[in-house]
Amino acid sequence: MDNWPTGTGNLEVVEKTKEFARTSMTTAGMDLRLLRAPQTTIAILPTLSFTENDTSCGEQILSHRNVEKVLIGGVLTVLTLFTICGNLLVVISVCFVKKLKQPSNYLIVSLAVADLSIAVAVMPFVSITDLIGGQWIFGQVFCNVFIAMDVMCCTASIMTLCVISIDRYLGITKPLTYPVRQSGKCMAKIVLSVWLLSASITLPPLFGWAQNVNDDKVCLITQDVGYTIYSTAVAFYIPMSVMLMMYYRIYRAAKVSAAKHTIQGFPKAEDERNSVDCVTAALKLQKEVEECASFSRLLKNDRKNISIFKREQKAAATLGIVVGAFSVCWLPFFLMSTARPFICGVECSCVPLWVERFLLWLGYANSLINPFIYAFFNRDLRTTYRNILLCRYRNINRKLSAASMHEAIKLAERPDLEI
Repeated sequence: MDNWPTGTGNLEVVEKTKEFARTSMTTAGMDLRLLRAPQTTIAILPTLSFTENDTSCGEQILSHRNVEKVLIGGVLTVLTLFTICGNLLVVISVCFVKKLKQPSNYLIVSLAVADLSIAVAVMPFVSITDLIGGQWIFGQVFCNVFIAMDVMCCTASIMTLCVISIDRYLGITKPLTYPVRQSGKCMAKIVLSVWLLSASITLPPLFGWAQNVNDDKVCLITQDVGYTIYSTAVAFYIPMSVMLMMYYRIYRAAKVSAAKHTIQGFPKAEDERNSVDCVTAALKLQKEVEECASFSRLLKNDRKNISIFKREQKAAATLGIVVGAFSVCWLPFFLMSTARPFICGVECSCVPLWVERFLLWLGYANSLINPFIYAFFNRDLRTTYRNILLCRYRNINRKLSAASMHEAIKLAERPDLEI
């Protein structure tokens, strides 16, 4: 009996101890949750900001207003549509007009197909990406396909311009032998070689030499230094050097011809009357007959020389505009692409997004102006364009033949006129 109160006291002490322990554990749990809550908040906030505004590569995703989206979308859509229409006109003109089916025009068709491929397979995806602020939404697998198409088509366009400059140079410097060797099969092989070489530049990133920068929001060509030097040299710097060399040689040939043949014009009505007098006098004197024949040969040679001179001038002007437009459009982009790995590293791009996009679209603009440059200097293409746009499909070949005959008659009467 004496031990019972003592046992009861022990039970009360045990219960109080358990209650205190439960209270302490609850308080400690609450304190622990309170301590964890700020840490979780601190970890989440930067992640949300990073995901919404930036990419893992560090490139900022722009947020355009509605007015900016309408303006950007309208400009890029017009640029794409005009590029498609202009190059489609070239392909239709050369493929369906008999007079234009010449081996030298195969290169023009190859150039138009390359530019048309850029407008159809590349520009729309770049337009959508720019419209939403630079975020790539088409997946990682298609990113590699897209970069391959972009590089191949742009390289084919640039290298075809290079081959065209060589073709123009050989046509001017070897007017008798080169056209004979210029067959359809030869031109088809050259075009095929251009496209195969362009495709070879796209293969290394697909087979592991250099991986493209590719995550959920960025699609960027590989920044590997070795591949960048190789691709930019083959795709741009070597073709540009060849084009500049060809332009210089054609310009020098035209300048030499201008120094040799400083003929202001050919005999007009008075000289023709003198020639008639010469022919009349030749009936009386054999000596005057020989002088008249000598003058006729001289006149014929002068006409031939002035025709060659005019052709050289025209080729120099055409190639000069082509090289100038090509350099203005593509040189800034390739300078940026070459310098970017050395400045930003091989994993990301530190160039502002709007600078990259502006220089890229400036390069794409070369695909827009190429058809109009060649049409400006080619009368047959201009005539064909006009008839197709006016829906005058009938007798295009007959109209071109009549126009050529008219120009030949004018040249025979006034050889000092420009072609």
